[in-house]
Amino acid sequence: MPVVEITKSPADNPMYPSCCLINNLCAKLTGNLIMASRIRETIVECMKEARFSSSDEDRCQALQTLATITKISPQNRNLVAHIEGSVAALVSLSKSTSQNVQYLSLSVLFNLSLNPSLKQYLAQEDIISYLTTLILSPNHCKLAASFLCSLAMLDKNKAKFGVAGIVQVLVKAISGPQSPASHHLLSSLAELVQFHGNCTLAVRAGAVAVLLEVAKSEDLSGTSLAILGLVARFEEGLNELKGIDGIVARMLVILKRPCILSKEGACEILLRLFDESEDCVREAGALPELSSTLAEVSLGCSGRLREKASLLMNKIMESG
Repeated sequence: MPVVEITKSPADNPMYPSCCLINNLCAKLTGNLIMASRIRETIVECMKEARFSSSDEDRCQALQTLATITKISPQNRNLVAHIEGSVAALVSLSKSTSQNVQYLSLSVLFNLSLNPSLKQYLAQEDIISYLTTLILSPNHCKLAASFLCSLAMLDKNKAKFGVAGIVQVLVKAISGPQSPASHHLLSSLAELVQFHGNCTLAVRAGAVAVLLEVAKSEDLSGTSLAILGLVARFEEGLNELKGIDGIVARMLVILKRPCILSKEGACEILLRLFDESEDCVREAGALPELSSTLAEVSLGCSGRLREKASLLMNKIMESG
């Protein structure tokens, strides 16, 4: 009788699961390498098209592709940034006569700035100088302010922006009519005044009066008060606030608003004023409504805001 050989199935092989896992990993790695290679090729081609095409339409299409692939991928941002001459080319394109080319080039630069490792590299003199111009122009001010804010988040860049005169430019821009860029301009200033030298520059540029005026807008009061709180940490800023007529009454108006950030900013400023100025404490004592408002804040809020409101109430009672 013939002998029938029974062949084991792959599943009967004790090494089969390991082999499958290895094969799957190899396939995945190969696929990732192919994908990465294709993305790099696309980036290189798009940069060439953006730099050398004579057609604004083709440039826009290439820049739109770059903006899309750098929007969510840190790896793609690094790829773009490390192509020789790419950043200089994008800065040059952002000065194009075509508004669309300008906007898309700035969009790519902004996306690159989202990588912490690229923030210092992108804070170049020509970029800072151009951002200074854009912030005071009606074209792409919002995007330019976002780009500036992103770069200013790196502590090593804060002093560099101060030396370049960006702080004074921001104060001037913020003092103008409210616009869609206003919040972004305020956010940029909030980043920069965390550095003492920039705080001094802001005060000398009239930031305290400007911010108090901007704080009248409920949409912008939270950020404005947060900046004033940062400014009040230093002597020059605190002295400027103490010199404002009716400063305590102004903070009372803000405390009545529903915005928690505005309330926190007002309480922070009042605490610093009460610690340094007896006149401000006396002004508070002459405003019975302030104590009742602080009581409402203390009862209706939680965390740090409740603590600050309670401290202010105690200071007012002690002074009486």
